[in-house]
Amino acid sequence: MTATKTLLASLLILGASAGTGHAAAIDPAKRAITHEDVWLMKRVGAPQPSPDGKWAVFSVTDPAYDSKEQWSDIWIKSLVDDSAPRRLTFSKGGESAHAWSPDSRFLLFTAKREGDDAPQIYRLDVASGGEAQRMTSLTLGARVPKWSPDGKQILFVSEIFPGNADEEAVKKAAKERKDRKHSARAYESFPPRFFDKWLDDKKVRLFVMNAQPDAKPRDILAGSKLAELPGFGGSQGDDGQSLNAVWAPDGKSVVFAVSTNRDQAARASTFTQIYNVALAGGEPTQLTKDGRSYHDLRFAPDGKTLFALTEEEVPNKVYDLTRVASFAWPFTSAQPKILTQDLDRSISRIALPADGKRVYYSFEHAGLEKVNSMNYAGGDKREEPSLPNGAINALNAGGKALVGVWESSINPPEIYSFNGAPKRLTSFNVDKAAAIDWQAPEHFWFKTPDGRQIHNMIVKPAGFDPNKKYPLFSVIHGGAANMWRDQFVLRWNYHLLAKPGYVVLLTDYKGSTGYGEEFARSIQYDPLKGPADEINWAVDEAIKKYPFIDGSKLAAGGASYGGHLANWLQATSTRYKAIVSHAGQMDLVMQWGTSDSIYGREVNGGGPVWSDLPVWREQSPIMQGGNHAKGTGFKTPILITVGELDYRVPVNNALMNFAAQQRLNTPSKLVVFPDENHWILKGENSRYFYNEVHGWLAKYLNN
Repeated sequence: MTATKTLLASLLILGASAGTGHAAAIDPAKRAITHEDVWLMKRVGAPQPSPDGKWAVFSVTDPAYDSKEQWSDIWIKSLVDDSAPRRLTFSKGGESAHAWSPDSRFLLFTAKREGDDAPQIYRLDVASGGEAQRMTSLTLGARVPKWSPDGKQILFVSEIFPGNADEEAVKKAAKERKDRKHSARAYESFPPRFFDKWLDDKKVRLFVMNAQPDAKPRDILAGSKLAELPGFGGSQGDDGQSLNAVWAPDGKSVVFAVSTNRDQAARASTFTQIYNVALAGGEPTQLTKDGRSYHDLRFAPDGKTLFALTEEEVPNKVYDLTRVASFAWPFTSAQPKILTQDLDRSISRIALPADGKRVYYSFEHAGLEKVNSMNYAGGDKREEPSLPNGAINALNAGGKALVGVWESSINPPEIYSFNGAPKRLTSFNVDKAAAIDWQAPEHFWFKTPDGRQIHNMIVKPAGFDPNKKYPLFSVIHGGAANMWRDQFVLRWNYHLLAKPGYVVLLTDYKGSTGYGEEFARSIQYDPLKGPADEINWAVDEAIKKYPFIDGSKLAAGGASYGGHLANWLQATSTRYKAIVSHAGQMDLVMQWGTSDSIYGREVNGGGPVWSDLPVWREQSPIMQGGNHAKGTGFKTPILITVGELDYRVPVNNALMNFAAQQRLNTPSKLVVFPDENHWILKGENSRYFYNEVHGWLAKYLNN
């Protein structure tokens, strides 16, 4: 058996056996979780260790129900002793994109402070202290700063308006746009929207400047044919497009990954290739010429190897594993060496300690995520010492230090060291978590009638008594390329949902990640029926396996793809007494035409919406809603919630859903959040959402 197969086998055994014991005795000193517990837990960001391995900086958010009262600051923790972490900044606005100077003295970050119309780059002298200095003053802001290897220059991402050659032109164009008397938006390429924002015509660029306050930045892509291509661009985020870029080891050029076919997003998969541009500018050199996408570029400490995460972008497939690729540097071949080809899992993160001996990485599997490693050639794969449950959602190296964030559903995020046995370095949420009556999820697997192995977790309520009977709430994850993880979450928090006295069932139906490429791809041409069947089978298995579940009191709900499946369950089954659907699609054709992402839906359906493929009609919930003659259709009481600013699953889905329910006289309630997008992100809105969900379930389950 190979090392990889041994590793997967051990994980399968762990997933099957974890948490199988009965509930522990109830501690009367503990209490049930509240929304305040969920919302006000401190939110610990990804740690960034210093190049000398002595320090780690990270963000900590002090949440508040009123966003004006929320603080987010940079904290620092020694990695060489047990001294307590301390706060470096004191500002409500928050900082991001922390970057250490090569000598571990200075820290760059981006922030929007007093006088800033857009986020700018700031420099903090960590060694000597004092106030942070503003490094940039660009009209359109600056983000993702990175030091040059010699610490004398800074690379960062910013934007320009079409046709602008310098900052003065950008400033003039910005004023002209602000002074316009019309508010119209015009588009000639797709997409016009992203999540909760209408997009504009800004163009992403890479800038370099001397590492001195107010030094003049220089656009190193200016005048290049590459940057003028209609499809040139990077990944879209809340702050605009971003280009994944790193300094070459000699500091004489910049290596970056970029797409050149973004303008084809409505009719083709977009992908990113690797380029190299000289520090002096000029035409970038294309280093890779294949159908892959590359991102998370980083050089080995000795500068002789370029590592990247990559997806193959297989034509007409809906999901491709993320693998680790490497190239000799300087480039000797455009063909990558795929180091994790034998691992049927997507890699989440890689880290490269300064000893130059091993690549550390993590990947999803059956609700967990752990630290693993391999040598630079991709051999000698092994599982590193990790905690037995939970998940790592950030992993970074600095010097020989390896740090990350670890969390579980009953352990909110904290910073950990992974040099040897995992060691917790912070305790921001430990005391508050210890006061809550909650249990780790219990894992179980079952085999479907067609032979597929399905992983599940169940979460029990506070004060759980195995001799009592509890209603079951099957909560469905979104994605579908996603996985239920043993982690602490704000939205659809497992224990808060279970609080009124429900057992929560979390099923990784086909289409989920963490179980291999074929498993994730298996929803192609079967977007709703197959996954919903597996959710129903999981409910059957849970009722059979756990005598404390009351099989006569069932509910189901979810958000995004989970909302799609909730709508499908309501249309095709009458076994549930209540349904909750947030951001759920009702019609595949309508969702294809109004979402901010369309081509992947077409690939998943097997062809365009105007084809004669039956899936577009047969797996649209709205088309099944009137099947009362078959004993199904829209009968189950349903709570429909949606953010009015959701452009991923637009509000028209919820309006159609509510209209159909009311037309058929089905008990239904529509809740619209005017100031929310795909997720419920504001504190009081979140509190109201949970109250609505609990109220709806209580109305139909507690009788």
